[in-house]
Amino acid sequence: MVDFIQLLAQFLAVMVVISFHEFAHAFAAYKCGDPTAKFAGRMTLNPFKHFDPFGIVMFVLVGFGWAKPVPVNPYNFDNYAKGSFWTSAAGIFVNYLMAFLFYPLWILVIIYVLPIEAISGTYLAILISTLFSALFSYSLSFAVFNLLPFYPLDGFRIFDSVDKKKGRVYRFLRQYGYYILMGLIGLSFLADILSPYVSYFAYLDVLGFIMGYATNFFGKPILLFWNWIFGLIY
Repeated sequence: MVDFIQLLAQFLAVMVVISFHEFAHAFAAYKCGDPTAKFAGRMTLNPFKHFDPFGIVMFVLVGFGWAKPVPVNPYNFDNYAKGSFWTSAAGIFVNYLMAFLFYPLWILVIIYVLPIEAISGTYLAILISTLFSALFSYSLSFAVFNLLPFYPLDGFRIFDSVDKKKGRVYRFLRQYGYYILMGLIGLSFLADILSPYVSYFAYLDVLGFIMGYATNFFGKPILLFWNWIFGLIY
């Protein structure tokens, strides 16, 4: 039962994280002059409008995944370059802001809820503690994952909006980025499956190493700030 409660909390956290991420894309596009996502019913916080089954499963299992892309017509933007940049970056900014706001709430849960869970083991306490932990970690990891410069992630679209020359690097990432991303995800799965039996297979998890380093780097300012506010750093 505890495993089910934890899985439910993680699923709820994913729904919140992807809903705000995709809403941010749609809202930014609308503000930049493109109503495509709004007319398609995607400028909403309803998670089922953004649901991608495989991406959600990936999110719950390995901590990074994706939602159904928001439809955007960049030719509707008032300014093509600025509209493309802000629409692509909006989801990342919002998820990072969510991580910044959810971390202090998680600290409060650790202070006030975890002792209850340790003593009584109530399902509600387990749900709340797992939920806020996942809300912080998933918000941060989703922001970092989408910074990767592989098509069709936001990082590639940001690169697309600022790269005017569209040279070799751009063409390579545009043509092969999706396959590289899928290959890295596949290697992560293999590492998870095989490394318990042969430790050397852990080195296959290149994406995991990248994500671990990047989330630590981008998460450190959040931890330092709020830990200082709560007096957890001396």
